Amino acid sequence: MKITSATFDKSAVRADQYPEASLPEIAFAGRSNVGKSSLINALLNRRHLVKTSSTPGKTRLINFFVINNQFSFVDLPGYGYAKVPASERQKWGKMIETYLSTRLTLKGVVLLQDIRRMPGEEESQLLDYLGHFRIPAVIVLTKADKFSGNKQKNQAGKIRQALELEEDETVCFSAKTRQGADTLWDMIDGLLEINRSDAEIK
Repeated sequence: MKITSATFDKSAVRADQYPEASLPEIAFAGRSNVGKSSLINALLNRRHLVKTSSTPGKTRLINFFVINNQFSFVDLPGYGYAKVPASERQKWGKMIETYLSTRLTLKGVVLLQDIRRMPGEEESQLLDYLGHFRIPAVIVLTKADKFSGNKQKNQAGKIRQALELEEDETVCFSAKTRQGADTLWDMIDGLLEINRSDAEIK
């Protein structure tokens, strides 16, 4: 996809702070330090649109970005960082749950999973949650450049087995080498096209 514009819109904690629900949205979710900011910047060919940090748990807001004045990317707070107080983790969880369950313009979720680690209970629960609300999901295995070809393929297979996924539901991605960027864009565009078709039928 050709990116002609990508701008920060606003940050939100509560539903009444969300932007007007006028553009279709693709949300990005994953554990703290999984590489969400780097992935979004790489997809949009921007170095610093989304702030990156070496400190896990830094993103504590829902951040909205308008792309090509046609759709939005939504960066959700990372989850699973142990050093964050339990009360704070619970607050983030509620924030994410409210967005996912109430945002009518949400067309799909890109779930990031570090390819070097096996998914945990949080990833399985999130996929079940998305399935319950019939929200399409794409699973991106980040930091793929850390593994060679065969090891990458084998590890991706183990992750798919753990999450009970088919091969076409995942993509290996590297923000450094841009491996998987075109495939991921095709998957995102597919989510947007499907929903545009649904709207036209209605």
